[in-house]
Amino acid sequence: MELQDKKPEERMGNPRTHSGKCNRKLALSDNILLSVDKPARYIGNEVNMVKKDPAQVEIRFAMCFPDVYEIGMSHLGIQILYDMFNRREDTYCERVYSPWPDLHQVMKEQKIPLFTLETQSPVRSMDFLGITLQYEMCYTNILQILDLSGIPLHAPERTLADPIVIGGGPCSYNPEPLAEFFDLFYIGEGETRYDELFTLYKECRGQGADRQEFLRRAARIPGIYVPSLYRVAYYEDGTIASFSPLYEDVPAVVRKEMVQDLSLTTYPTRPLVPFIKVTQDRVTLEIMRGCIRGCRFCQAGMLYRPNRERNIDQLKEWAAQMLRNTGHEEITLSSLSSSDYSSLKELVEFLMEEFRERGVNISLPSLRIDAFSLDVMGRVQDVKKSSLTFAPEAGSQRLRNVINKGLTEADILEGAEAAFGGGWQKVKLYFMLGLPTENQEDILEIPRLAERIAEQYYEIPKEQRNGKCQITISTSFFVPKPFTPFQWAPMNRREEFRAKAHQVNEEVKAQKNRKSLKYNWHEEDVTILEGIFARGDRRVSKALERAYELGCIFDSWTEFFDNEKWLQAFEETGISMDFYNHRERALDEILPWDFIDCGVSREFLKREWQRAQEGTITPNCRMQCSGCGAMQYKGGVCVEDKN
Repeated sequence: MELQDKKPEERMGNPRTHSGKCNRKLALSDNILLSVDKPARYIGNEVNMVKKDPAQVEIRFAMCFPDVYEIGMSHLGIQILYDMFNRREDTYCERVYSPWPDLHQVMKEQKIPLFTLETQSPVRSMDFLGITLQYEMCYTNILQILDLSGIPLHAPERTLADPIVIGGGPCSYNPEPLAEFFDLFYIGEGETRYDELFTLYKECRGQGADRQEFLRRAARIPGIYVPSLYRVAYYEDGTIASFSPLYEDVPAVVRKEMVQDLSLTTYPTRPLVPFIKVTQDRVTLEIMRGCIRGCRFCQAGMLYRPNRERNIDQLKEWAAQMLRNTGHEEITLSSLSSSDYSSLKELVEFLMEEFRERGVNISLPSLRIDAFSLDVMGRVQDVKKSSLTFAPEAGSQRLRNVINKGLTEADILEGAEAAFGGGWQKVKLYFMLGLPTENQEDILEIPRLAERIAEQYYEIPKEQRNGKCQITISTSFFVPKPFTPFQWAPMNRREEFRAKAHQVNEEVKAQKNRKSLKYNWHEEDVTILEGIFARGDRRVSKALERAYELGCIFDSWTEFFDNEKWLQAFEETGISMDFYNHRERALDEILPWDFIDCGVSREFLKREWQRAQEGTITPNCRMQCSGCGAMQYKGGVCVEDKN
């Protein structure tokens, strides 16, 4: 159908305003606000909130984090995109978060549509609704957002009255479980292609193009995936037979977008400051992206290759501006492995010197416990109050080699000895249960390693100790993730996870220093669901939608998670949980995410899967290039670029 043959209501730009969207404002009454928990979640007007006249912009974008306000306000990615979009004169980016269950119920009962914080405009009146996909257990909250907004859950049912629903973030690297609910996905880092997407949107609207034509043209933009433009076929055994585009001009492979030179990007030097305490109530300074370590279980370490550092002078300037513009008294240096930032010492010394008189605290997550890190932490933390975090991930050296952790028991014990000698007495240890090739000895080594660390403390003369040491052991359950060498691995069953946690708990009780040891473990039922949605295909969306209909929201929150409803949803929709979690994939099987090029080659992942089963270590990127494929992204700090 040619454009001139289309009915006016089928074209982008059928005017109610410039964009075909209404500007009606909504507001919760004082009675409603006073009846719900933490009403400040819903009123906006925070420090540094951007204010624009909606009538003076061409694009309105609702940026959504599908969890409660306190979690969403702590997310750096949204702060970056919020700042970047609002620097455009033609765009107004506003925010929306998941209403807490108390307000959710009120909005459903009183038919109050979900609205943005900046202008209290209906989310449905926006041009775009961008939803960040940070973890699988927020998926029912995505349906909550669509439902409360009055936006049809299924993308094909939407009209020009609805915004373009776009997903991004780490879970978009397997978008298939959500394919039914999104118009398009942005694969990769957001700084590179949104300007192009917005320009296309305005062009299509000016030309009177319909929604489908915009999506067809958007699919040609690198990094953009439009699920409705692809066809999936299945074998009788349930595995994927083919995955292909419907049209020749739609790419068969979607290549991730990545910022090659971080010094050329903007950064939010006036970040939003909430009225209430949030999870990360501090200034966040991102010092680098990527990781050189190559842990085989870690999806982020694979997705964000190659390692790219931010310019030290820029970081110094941004830190000063953010602390001045927010009034925060703490700054955290954010990255996957802060110890690997080449100018960390210089940056920490600058922050300590520059902001000492203001009493600014410096938070240093993701540090390797070595002499340098302990020295730095000892200077910036009160060691009597703080605890050190070690993440051995596996109890035995054999299993640490399997997962390519790059950490020996000697490293761990030497780090503990240095920490105790420096005045620390609290240690947190993080492990995973259910890793590939795991045996009983690997499991029992978890509390035994904790015991050996405790012994390090009690070897210190009694008069030099600060009382008893406190060692907290925490275990999560392993979930194989896409684009890792373990993406083909079977996942443990619920009963296996529970039995393994019980083994650790009993072994903790058998240790000599058991009174110094505390053990916590993750919920196995949540892990099972996370595994299904991490590696699921389009068919699991039926169970997801049914679970929402049964009342499932905020599934990552223990007080709201209802496993019985989830089991009912899978049973009623005929979706096999075992099929997605408990079988080993063949190396030649088509995986739901295979159409995405994440920068790390399939051949590299296969090699690492084989090396894992052999227990062979792969050196980190600065020691030796492993040929992962990240060389295709020029400009990053990658060993491949030097060869």
